[in-house]
Amino acid sequence: MTKAEQKPDHTQIDPRGRKVKILATTGPATKDPAMLRKLFKAGVDAFRVNMSHGDHATHANTIKAIRDLEKEFHRPIAIFCDLQGPKLRVGKFKDGKAVIRHSGHFTLDRNPEPGDETRVELPHPELFGLLEKGQRLLINDGKIRLRVIEAKDDAILCSAEVGGVISDRKGVNVPDAEIPIPALTDKDRKDLAFAVQQGADWIGLSFVQRPEDLAEARKLMGGHGALCAKIEKPMAVRRLDEIIEMSDGVMVARGDLGVELEPQEVPPLQKRIVNKTRLMGKPVIVATQMLESMIESPAPTRAEVSDVANAVYDGADAVMLSAETAAGDWPEEAVTIMDKIAVQVEDDEAYLERVRMLDTPPDPTTADALSHACMTIADTVPISAITVFTGSGSTARRVARERPSVPMLVLTPSMRTARRLALLWGTHAVATKDIGSFEEMIAKGKRMALRHRFAKAGSKMIALAGVPFGTPGSTNLLHVVTLRGDELDRHEK
Repeated sequence: MTKAEQKPDHTQIDPRGRKVKILATTGPATKDPAMLRKLFKAGVDAFRVNMSHGDHATHANTIKAIRDLEKEFHRPIAIFCDLQGPKLRVGKFKDGKAVIRHSGHFTLDRNPEPGDETRVELPHPELFGLLEKGQRLLINDGKIRLRVIEAKDDAILCSAEVGGVISDRKGVNVPDAEIPIPALTDKDRKDLAFAVQQGADWIGLSFVQRPEDLAEARKLMGGHGALCAKIEKPMAVRRLDEIIEMSDGVMVARGDLGVELEPQEVPPLQKRIVNKTRLMGKPVIVATQMLESMIESPAPTRAEVSDVANAVYDGADAVMLSAETAAGDWPEEAVTIMDKIAVQVEDDEAYLERVRMLDTPPDPTTADALSHACMTIADTVPISAITVFTGSGSTARRVARERPSVPMLVLTPSMRTARRLALLWGTHAVATKDIGSFEEMIAKGKRMALRHRFAKAGSKMIALAGVPFGTPGSTNLLHVVTLRGDELDRHEK
């Protein structure tokens, strides 16, 4: 028996009891390894390291603490390194801030001198000559809204539809134009190299506008980790299918998306992105402001609870906590409540019907046909689990796309694959020694199902694999087995 198969404490390896995954952001509130441990025990499946804040030394300590949790609890944990992306910002003001009058005029120019109530520098030359009359500029997360009156090569004259206080280096959103800037800044390239060196499982690419934006990041990753496209620009929605195709997963980043779109446009767009990503068999994460009030309060609002529940009902693979766990006063409570919401929703007898409202017809391949058959068998026969043997994780993604009624126990010889699957709906991944024969597959599947509490004596389970074993893309075998009492006795011994 290998070290990976040595029998750990069962209290440490129980399945989560839900299919949707929880992604929690690390930060000042969770820098202590003891707090990370509490969050994991409360239900976190993956941790997000936000490269917009903190330094590499701090992030390296966080990543080490997460890897230590893996060893302690014998469960693969995904690390999601989120790149900052090209953030547009205004320059500085004479007094650190100024007041823009409602309906007044305000100019953004290329003059580096400190600004005042009439003007400020916009240190992004690519915007001059690009913007047109009538287009919008949103500053400080949309709190200030400007409309372009005239755009010249050195100045953009605007009317303030919504004025207010503006201060140094506030962010600028340009929702009505595709900005000709690369998706990766110099900082992003350094952060990406660090993330790869640290063995990050997922890389989040911010402010994606076009599928081409993913190419450079993919090249720099060099085959290490999976690439997640964050949808937070209206321009990205226009080429959504291509962006999903080019990525390994998608995040509905509702922060900037909610700034650049009208509020009422975001919910239907969220459902559209979730559905399209699910159809392509890739994980989709719903993120930002899910339990926002829990940054300061120990309990969420009823609207926030409904928001999380709706994302689970829509069949999202994962739901994410941002500042709630990164900088909030109640990080452990936020995870606990999100876990309870997800479990409650999935216990609803209407849940399975809701997540299957999206028709996911199998592609004309043997692998897809067998994945679809797993769902059908589990709906017809009392099956306790689907045991999937995979090297790359593609078979697990195919099965998850069908949203089966029972959980998936994924056995893989690759720890890299096991970690990535921590963000995939319905999976419990275990890194274990590869198999060499049909008999070994069935024996190991039974043993692991018992060990990880997916089955008991008399349970039926589906085994899905490819022959010859170890050959990528060869999924062609489905077998239904029954676990006998004597096998349970041997396992306990």
